[in-house]
Amino acid sequence: MSPIVSFRDVHKSFGAVPVLKGLSFEIEKGQVVALIGRSGSGKSTALRCVDRLEKVDSGEIIVCGHRVSDPKIELRKLRQDVGIVFQSYNLFPHLTVEQNITLAPRWVKKANRTSARELAKEVLAQVGLSEKIDAYPEQLSGGQQQRVAIARSLAMRPQVMLFDEVTSALDPQLTEEVLRVIEQLAKQGMTMLLVTHEMAFAARVADRVIFMHEGLIHETGSRDILRNPATAELKSFVGVGL
Repeated sequence: MSPIVSFRDVHKSFGAVPVLKGLSFEIEKGQVVALIGRSGSGKSTALRCVDRLEKVDSGEIIVCGHRVSDPKIELRKLRQDVGIVFQSYNLFPHLTVEQNITLAPRWVKKANRTSARELAKEVLAQVGLSEKIDAYPEQLSGGQQQRVAIARSLAMRPQVMLFDEVTSALDPQLTEEVLRVIEQLAKQGMTMLLVTHEMAFAARVADRVIFMHEGLIHETGSRDILRNPATAELKSFVGVGL
């Protein structure tokens, strides 16, 4: 089987500052891969390149058969296959939960109102918020808003889900409820790339861990590398987080 995500010698700079310095890795269908590293190591930039939110300078990225590095790529088709959830929820405050979730399916996939509402019910059940379908974002906790953001991405039936530090703005209790949803998606076979600072969670759910350091993959392997790091840099980074 071909990998569902493939990075091949990817380089990316912001001005004169190189951020990705020849990044190469692959993700197989159904895998959960955790990208970890210090601030500035390039992990969030790498994740944003998957969805073409950042353009690479050189190298090749292929995602779900789309050549992301191609200047002529059809972004709408790419983003139907790739869902992304950020640390800020980005919900529309003037729309209900249902309306937030169904906006893209109705606009992009031309779903009718009835089928869109059924879809909203389905994905809200996946994140444990069925009873909030008619609520507005301001009536929800931060953890609930983040779970709605996850449901909104799931509504487009993506093949790959990207999570960029989705719990960094939440307190520990709300963090755990969001992580439980991601863990359930992993059990259901969703392919996921996670940028996370939650080392215990990465050790629990990731099939593979990629430790980035200064724009390169410094160490990679199964989740076991978090407990038995081979390099001083990863050992220092993990510290007493586990």
